Amino acid sequence: MCEIRKSILLLLSCFAVPLVALAQSSGSAAVQPSRFVLYESFAGDTNADGQVMALNSSATYYLTDHFSVRAGIPIYFDHVASLSLTGATAVPTSTFSTGVGDIFLSVRAAWKQPILNYSTAVMGTAPTGDSSKGFSTGHLTFDWSNRLDHSFGPLTPYVNAGLANSVTDTPYFMRPFATFGPLAHFEGGAEVTVVRGVSLTFTGYDIAPWGTQTLVSRVVTAAPASKVGNGSHGRTFETGHQTTGTAVLTHDDGAAANLVVSPTSYLDLSAGYARSAQYALNTISFGIGVNVTALFSKGLRP
Repeated sequence: MCEIRKSILLLLSCFAVPLVALAQSSGSAAVQPSRFVLYESFAGDTNADGQVMALNSSATYYLTDHFSVRAGIPIYFDHVASLSLTGATAVPTSTFSTGVGDIFLSVRAAWKQPILNYSTAVMGTAPTGDSSKGFSTGHLTFDWSNRLDHSFGPLTPYVNAGLANSVTDTPYFMRPFATFGPLAHFEGGAEVTVVRGVSLTFTGYDIAPWGTQTLVSRVVTAAPASKVGNGSHGRTFETGHQTTGTAVLTHDDGAAANLVVSPTSYLDLSAGYARSAQYALNTISFGIGVNVTALFSKGLRP
């Protein structure tokens, strides 16, 4: 309980000051015309447990220069080299599974200030995915995230903190499992603009759950019985499809680096590396994103 209080107090204290400052600001920033942006991305990663990939289709409506609403749905493509269990015998197999994930809706607000830039976003998902394949936890989930940053020329340090009831995937780490249970998440690092259209991000993260946690594997399906590893370093998602336990089940921390190259206003290419200290797992990621609106409507920025 002490850990819960500390996480919540830290989260609130991080954002109390900027929220007061924003409330006192004049709000005279110019309001941009409402616009509708379609974005398609294909991203995935590979590690010792296999490959997890997703095609994301999303639509964002910019109400003003500060507020936007985004909705979308992922389609997963997972490839795993596993061991099928037939009685006491483990037979090597290669499995490929695909399916729709959970539909999501997010509301975001952002303000640029002389001292600190602040953005906050609330995202919710509905259980439209197949939980037997790990594409959903079978529950409604939410994630409230808050970010503070400030640019010093090409360098932009940032911190991000939030509360959720599920661990959310990131551009550099599409986890081989989905979770359900209360948690706080923290991230801090810096983005470096190398040249125009090329940036590097270095970050450290921490997932701090509490209470009962449920972990649903994306690499071990509900049936037939199989496994992809020995479950060392707390990787229960390698040996069973669903596990329920204490906070230690989903606690994680680590570091990552991500390179983004945007050669045009409508194309984003990314490559990244993440190291999970908790699970002793190294992950290589990639991503291709296309701003469909910018592609067909010259002049609209992503």
